[in-house]
Amino acid sequence: MNNPPCYEVFALRYAHVARRRRDNFMEIHDAHDLPMPMDYFVWLIRGEGRTWLVDTGFNQAAADARGRTLLRCPIKALEVLGLSPQAISDTVITHMHYDHAGNTNLLPNARFHLQETEMRYATGRYMLYKPLRQPFNVEDVVNIVRGVYQERVVFHDGDVELAPGIQLVHVGGHTQGLQAVRVHTARGWVVLASDASHYYDNMEHEAPFPVVLNVGDMLDGYRKLLALADSAQHLIPGHDPLVRARYPFHGDPFDDVVALHLPPHASAGQPQPFAP
Repeated sequence: MNNPPCYEVFALRYAHVARRRRDNFMEIHDAHDLPMPMDYFVWLIRGEGRTWLVDTGFNQAAADARGRTLLRCPIKALEVLGLSPQAISDTVITHMHYDHAGNTNLLPNARFHLQETEMRYATGRYMLYKPLRQPFNVEDVVNIVRGVYQERVVFHDGDVELAPGIQLVHVGGHTQGLQAVRVHTARGWVVLASDASHYYDNMEHEAPFPVVLNVGDMLDGYRKLLALADSAQHLIPGHDPLVRARYPFHGDPFDDVVALHLPPHASAGQPQPFAP
């Protein structure tokens, strides 16, 4: 069997917010309620003459409404990697929460890869409940529904190979149709967990993030994704500032782009594998 191609994978930070440890776990696993801020990322996969954007972030209006600090437009930030919005032809939407599915109107030529169960979740009966509805922005959801009518949404049902060396992995938990992305790189198989795990600590301590539809699916997701990554160091959480501390910057650190296809810094603290 031929080895899959190797891709470059970048995390682009575009926003952040101050939080404390108690905000990030259903159950606190230590007694120290320390600051634990949250970063917001989109990701870019590049190789074999193609690019895939993973998630689309939020805009200034959403930042203002939710008290987040927007550092840069995540779509405009692609210019650091030599890409214009018009050049993006394929975008993976890991799930439809406001911080992962905004700005789709800025990508005029993109197709959006989405789990069909996520569309059913974001437009179905669970949206009658405020706690489950709150992380969605209705205008973002409507924009993706428009994309369906424009034949720009590609629906997936479970795990699928998007291209040789790029796989979508359905895990659910946080939302009904949450999907992670598994990418083959020069250092092995890297898994972009997105909100399957917001922080390294969620996975390492099996301590779920409190915004969740199905706790059991979230816990199962930790183990499923770890098994698909080459090691705990190859599993990238969706919102942890430690990602920027552990991986080398691509270009000017001011641009907040880190290279996940390169090995983490030897001096950085590394995630510890948990026993399945």
